[in-house]
Amino acid sequence: MPEGDVPDPREEDIVYEDRRISRPDAALPDWESPDTSYRPIPIVWFAGALIAQVVTQSLIVAVFGLWLNSPAIAVIAIGLIASFFVWDMTMKRGLSEAAAAWRVATFAVLSFFFSLTALTVLA
Repeated sequence: MPEGDVPDPREEDIVYEDRRISRPDAALPDWESPDTSYRPIPIVWFAGALIAQVVTQSLIVAVFGLWLNSPAIAVIAIGLIASFFVWDMTMKRGLSEAAAAWRVATFAVLSFFFSLTALTVLA
């Protein structure tokens, strides 16, 4: 043991053949620790699409509707194109492989926020 009260982890490891079974600072053996990789789930893609839609639609109304004073139909068209872009980006990220309910929910949310943009511009 090195100087002081702290044990040397290399000396305190419990090793069986070529595997480290446990360490004094860990409560579980290494086979209890999950060996996993990151696997995004549909809620992540859904939430990403929702955030992207809200941000892009807000920016489109602010820039084209308020700052540049573009015609209402042009702002709506740009908002629709941006919605298609967000949909395409979300499908390419992996939502196309998710259950149909996630795709329907994503389409509904994108449509809802696009409709808010259109109604805001037309008001």
